[in-house]
Order: sequence, then structure tokens, then C-alpha cells
Amino acid sequence: MKNILTFAVAAVMATGACAQGVEQGAKNAPQFTPAFQNQTRAAAVESGVMLQIDVLAEGLDTPWGVEVLPEGGYLVTERSGALRLVSGGKAGPPIKGVPEVLAQRQGGLLDVALAEDFATSRVIFLTYAKPMAGGMSATAAARAVLSADGTSLSELRDVFVQDPPSPNAMHFGSRVVPQGDYLYITTGEHFSTRERKYAQDFDKTYGKVVRVNLEGGAAAGNPFNSEVWSLGHRNVQGADIRPSDGTLWTLEHGAAGGDELNKIAAGANYGWPVVSYGVNYSGSAIGSGKARQEGFAEPQYYWDPVIAPGGFAFYDGTMFDGWQGNVLAASLNPGGLVRLVLEGDRVVGEERFLDGKMRVRDVEIDRDGAILILDNSHGRLLRLTPE
Repeated sequence: MKNILTFAVAAVMATGACAQGVEQGAKNAPQFTPAFQNQTRAAAVESGVMLQIDVLAEGLDTPWGVEVLPEGGYLVTERSGALRLVSGGKAGPPIKGVPEVLAQRQGGLLDVALAEDFATSRVIFLTYAKPMAGGMSATAAARAVLSADGTSLSELRDVFVQDPPSPNAMHFGSRVVPQGDYLYITTGEHFSTRERKYAQDFDKTYGKVVRVNLEGGAAAGNPFNSEVWSLGHRNVQGADIRPSDGTLWTLEHGAAGGDELNKIAAGANYGWPVVSYGVNYSGSAIGSGKARQEGFAEPQYYWDPVIAPGGFAFYDGTMFDGWQGNVLAASLNPGGLVRLVLEGDRVVGEERFLDGKMRVRDVEIDRDGAILILDNSHGRLLRLTPE
């Protein structure tokens, strides 16, 4: 059964001229200035789009990742540990054979993605908080084969396990993105002051983008002869391949301010926790107390105050006219959907929808170009189309 919400939702715009940024309140770190024009608070843009919202499934327990199945239906993860097939307007029973997860704090069953040859192989990838000895845990990625009827997984095995394990069930990352013969997996640095510094350590997979073979193991051509592809990240919960050029981009949580959209380059260091455009939650300085420093890659865009980003997708479709190649980012706080307009690699405009109405954890593009979002506030999978 399809449940259609009867209200239309307009974009939230700044008051006044379009040269102003989206209204978002005072900065947490006003002492920092952008490195280039439009690196933050780009001009508010107005598409005029009003959204119709269809409820595809409800009653979900903290949904975290969604993937579109080519034959119809959707796979949705619940952080508590269930993977479900959504079809016919409802979520099915838990799919059998998922890995055991540590469902504590920010840990649990996290992302889901299809192998590029899923139509013939039925292979999927999952990321999750893997329970380890002594009450420890680690970000892990597993591959498995989904049965033809969508009720069970087989041949489950890990292709990546973060090292070393952590006592802190926070900041796991963790998106998984297949591309060709490789798999990108994003990780976090587990939040604590002691562990955050590991984001700069080449021998630890904390605060990294890793690249592994589809069967596991460091991919040939990785810059450090290890699984590490890039470093200096805090907690990367968004990742997608830009369709126009095949480049990997990520979204990561800052602290108080300093959420980042990054274009990922092999071997690049994105600075955490040495530099940041934010400050600690206490208001104290992070690392060097600087926003940037020679040797560290600049974010393509940052937010202060934060949007608390979840997943994101580059829009690839025709249903939303003029949106091709735009970034559509999930916001947990204040909540909603954030659209960024790009010219080349630079953001030139920002627009917000559903502002403050719900905590959005993930964004995907449906087969016909509709937008899918996971609403954490109400446990729903929603489908957005122009009214």
C-alpha cells in the first residue's frame, strides 16, 4: 500500500537577495574564513520545486542505508541489525544470514550497496560495527549473495575489518561504494581524544577512505601499499561516485562546525585532527587551532553551523529538471535534504528542503529519477517527486 503525504514542502530560502546564503544561524567558529569564494555559505538558490512525499515503508528501526534493486524494491538496513526488502509499500521480515553486529551507541548494521554485476551475481556489500574480543568493535565490510527471492544471504565473508579494534562504539563511518574492480569504504576515528589522532597514522585504518579488492585485500596502486586511499578524516558517513567523471566524493561530520564535502584524491590528507573549520563541542580549539595548513587538502565545501551529514547522492536523472550532477545531502541536524549546485568542482549555490522536519540519514536516486530518503525521526523510507 502506498501512503502519500498530503502536504507539499517548499525549499527553505534566505530572506532577501539570492546573493545571500541560506539562513542558518550564527557560526560556531567565526574566526575562520574560507580559503576561496563559495567554500561555505554559497548563495541561496531557488528551484521553485514543491515536493510530493510518498511513504514506501514505515515502522523501521533507525534505518541507516538504502539501495535500489534493479528488478524493483529496495534494500534497507536498520542499525539494530536487520536488513529488509521493501516492496509493495511495506518492509518485509529480516533477511536471514546478516553478520552479527554490535548494536550499541552509533554501532550496528550500517550501509548496503550492490555489486556492479548484481543482476547476474546477486552480490551485495554491507558495512557494520563488528563485535571483537574484550568488548571492542571495528568498522567492517562484508560481501554476500542475496537469494533470488530476497529472503536470505549466503557466502557471507568480511572483505575489510578496521584495525585496531576500538573500545568506543562511536564514529564508525561507514559507507561502501563499489567501482570497477575495487571497493571504497569510509571509516571514522571513534571520537575519543586518544583515538582521533589515529586519523593521521598510516598504519591504522581510523579516519580513512580505504580501497580494497572486491574479494578483500589492499588494491593494487594504492598510494601507501596498504588499504589506505586517503587519510585525515573524522567520521565519513557519505560517499558517492560523480557520474560525470567517475571521481569519489565524501561527506564527513565535523565537531561544532566544520562538516565537509570532499573530493577524494589518492594519498591526500584532509587534515583531521590537526586542522578543522570547526571547534570542539566545548568551544576549545581543535589540534593546531587553524582551519588550514600547507600539506592538507581543502574541503570543496564546509558548513558552520553543521548540517550533521549522513549519506548523499549525486543527482542522476531527468525527473528534477536542471538538477543533474547536483549534490543531494542528508541532514540529521537541523534535519532535511540539502541541495548543492556545482560548477566544475566548486559549489555555487545551496537550497534546503524539509528543513528541521526530520532527521535524514541516507539519500539515493530511484530508477526513474525520484529521490529516496531515510527518515530516522519516524522510521520511514520516503520517495520524493516534484509536485
